[in-house]
Amino acid sequence: MTNQTAKITQLQEQIQKERRLVSFDSYDISVRQLVEMFETDNIKIPPEYQRQFLWDVNRQSQLIESLFLGIPVPSLFMATNNDSTWEIVDGVQRLGTVAHFVGTPSLLTKINRSEPLRITELEKIPAMQGMFYQDLPSTLQLMFGTRPLRVTVLNDKSDSNVRFDLFERLNTGGIILSAQEIRNCVYRGIFNDSIKTLSTTNDFVSVTNLQPADEKNGTREELVLRFFAYLNAYQDFEHSVKGFLNDYMKKNINNAPSNLDIQLFKKTFQYLRKELPNGIARGNRRVTPINLYEAISVGVALCIKSGKAPRKVARLLNDPKLQKLTTGATNSRKMVAGRIEFVRDAL
Repeated sequence: MTNQTAKITQLQEQIQKERRLVSFDSYDISVRQLVEMFETDNIKIPPEYQRQFLWDVNRQSQLIESLFLGIPVPSLFMATNNDSTWEIVDGVQRLGTVAHFVGTPSLLTKINRSEPLRITELEKIPAMQGMFYQDLPSTLQLMFGTRPLRVTVLNDKSDSNVRFDLFERLNTGGIILSAQEIRNCVYRGIFNDSIKTLSTTNDFVSVTNLQPADEKNGTREELVLRFFAYLNAYQDFEHSVKGFLNDYMKKNINNAPSNLDIQLFKKTFQYLRKELPNGIARGNRRVTPINLYEAISVGVALCIKSGKAPRKVARLLNDPKLQKLTTGATNSRKMVAGRIEFVRDAL
């Protein structure tokens, strides 16, 4: 077998393997059905997506016009939850616009709007200019309600890693979700609730310095996840940080961190807050580097866990060897273990 033939065979095998993990159902659902499912919580918008409803009135009006004119609208993508409800993955703007236009009090609450959509700036049907849904005659309300929308649903036969990929690849809203915000959607459960709670503790917040843009995009939750994942499994790390963190959340989705691990987390950041008044940072740079955070936080935790009191952690921040282990291409098992164990042993 030639190298080229072997590569083609490997390619075909990988495609077939991954395709078997994906299972979709497709539906044509009327606007009325879609709105009813949303209003009764059979279709849910993840909390992380709430900040995505950003279309202005003109763009929302154009979508409503397209629906009245029968112009095809892109499919909405959903994922099936354990309770058989659907969770929207791609189409928040479209679903939110339809809900905004119909404008019942419960729908407005769901999309955080104070009043229904008033149509404006229509190109093809300017006679609708300035109208609300309630201003339309019943015949036009019926026409609108019976318009079909294509909905593609990832069903519960699909692997949860496929669910993550779907959220990531179809995440086309006005604000792109971070990897952790997607994890918060896909791996919702006891473990996720725990890391959200721990991410707000004062000692942890004071030690982790973030860019303003990262304060509300799941970065703090990811830092807590990294702490537990590396604390308990850094020796199993391969090369993909995203895959490593996904696997850890998936494995622990219904398990809160142990009481011992939670106490260790609190002791670690209580100690770091005392020893590092400027947080985990180097020199004049205020933002906490991720690799340095992993090394310092997990290294300190392992030292405490061994029964020894860590001392003088501040001297390690600018240590030349630790700098080498935390800068550049450092996401290999050797480098991850190297920087964590260096801090542990130095303390």
